[in-house]
Amino acid sequence: MGLDEAVRKPHERLAEAVAEDMGRVNALIAARMASEHAPRIPEVTRHLVEAGGKRLRPMLTLAAARMLGYAGEDHVRLAATVEFIHTATLLHDDVVDESRQRRGRPTANLLWDNKSSVLVGDYLFARAFQLMVETGSVRVLGILSNASATIAEGEVLQLTAAQNLKTDEAVYLQVVRGKTAALFAAATEVGGVIAAAPEAQIRALHTYGDALGVAFQIVDDLLDYAGDMTATGKNVGDDFRERKLTLPVIKAVAAANAEERGFWVRVIEKGDQRDGDLETALRLLARHGCLEATREEALGWAGRAKDALSALPDHPIRGLLGDLADYVVARIS
Repeated sequence: MGLDEAVRKPHERLAEAVAEDMGRVNALIAARMASEHAPRIPEVTRHLVEAGGKRLRPMLTLAAARMLGYAGEDHVRLAATVEFIHTATLLHDDVVDESRQRRGRPTANLLWDNKSSVLVGDYLFARAFQLMVETGSVRVLGILSNASATIAEGEVLQLTAAQNLKTDEAVYLQVVRGKTAALFAAATEVGGVIAAAPEAQIRALHTYGDALGVAFQIVDDLLDYAGDMTATGKNVGDDFRERKLTLPVIKAVAAANAEERGFWVRVIEKGDQRDGDLETALRLLARHGCLEATREEALGWAGRAKDALSALPDHPIRGLLGDLADYVVARIS
């Protein structure tokens, strides 16, 4: 590996590997987010798209298809589908979470209103299903429609589990597998399906995407307590202020004595948060080694993702996907 390759991050090298395809995806997204009768739709969507983001999920679809020798055009439609589903969920999530910032910019619901965010999200879901159908693959339609349902199910489960101290790591994993990993897994899996790959390779792609998505979300939750706002685009402690019971806190609650548990009941279940409570929470997480334990779990899931790649053909993109799994957790090293 040359110096330039070593300096560039894995997702940047992956983007370079699929740049030509990604250009077509971006053109398709721009064309399909247009609306002749409702100019609010492209306004809202463009705001979110132009905020940046790595476009990781559609890149995974393109990478999987190319790695397995696909030479058609349906992978471009599917990558755009994946990005539309992701963007729609972001619009809805910001309304549910009453978020005011995403990727360092004001959220669409703050700039416009909740109604616009929800309805534009619905529009993007509909556009996604139109694109799926255009591939003519019932199997692809099944994978992506199931993923869409699983994402919604995970978000609803999080509503009931997020502020309940009885929520354990198994329920947390179920939420993460729903709201985040389902789309990663679908994104990689459909790349294999459209390439008519052997079933063992399609399963490996699903396993890789699932494990990568779990690692990605665990790291995201960890960075909320141990991250740098300039790098993450979100304030440290946002999840705490929103009373989200994520993995670091679940571990702290499990290890808590009676006094500490009383603190978590007050700030998470009852929502009675006071000055200095975030600092107290950080001290408790440190006292019980919760951040390091969470990091170890993220590393474990990244390892599972890399292990799944052994079933796939020897190809430069396979190496990039392995590096990507390492990079996802390197953000917390």
